[in-house]
Amino acid sequence: MYLRVELSWNVVVSAEQLHGEGLLLQRALILQLLEDFSNRKANSDYGYFVAPTALERIGDGKVRQDSGDVLFPVVFKCITFKPFKGEILCGVVNKIMKQGVFLSCGPIEKVFLAAIKMGDYHHFPGENPVFQNDKDSKIEKNVQVRFKVLGTKWIETDREFQILGSLEGDYLGPIYKGEI
Repeated sequence: MYLRVELSWNVVVSAEQLHGEGLLLQRALILQLLEDFSNRKANSDYGYFVAPTALERIGDGKVRQDSGDVLFPVVFKCITFKPFKGEILCGVVNKIMKQGVFLSCGPIEKVFLAAIKMGDYHHFPGENPVFQNDKDSKIEKNVQVRFKVLGTKWIETDREFQILGSLEGDYLGPIYKGEI
């Protein structure tokens, strides 16, 4: 689910970037905030950081004695993406195994649909393995699949979520052009 959140971060601007006041200082602050934003990737509370939308406040800067850099408390609004249990999402198939299917869903690279949670789909091995049901609906590599989130897990060391999904429910499974 996409969320609009307000965050408070400390932004450190190097002494080399502080050669002006007003707009030049604000520009250096915004550029550093954007760089920090892209480097942080995600957190467990708000999910993946998608895009900053508004700079609300810039606090008074404090000079760091050791480096001469200046630390500014900044409040800004942004859009995040966090998966929730019970939510319906779409993903693209990356890998097919006998045990199930791995998908990617937006910034989330580790979505697993276990074979036992794929309803009437059966695994057909081969050079290009697929899951197929009696209605000839196929789940193969690079196919878009609509699934329900059964659970999520935050992995702190990788700063990412893992999702366990299911195809048990109405209107879940592969999506064909024109259905989206």
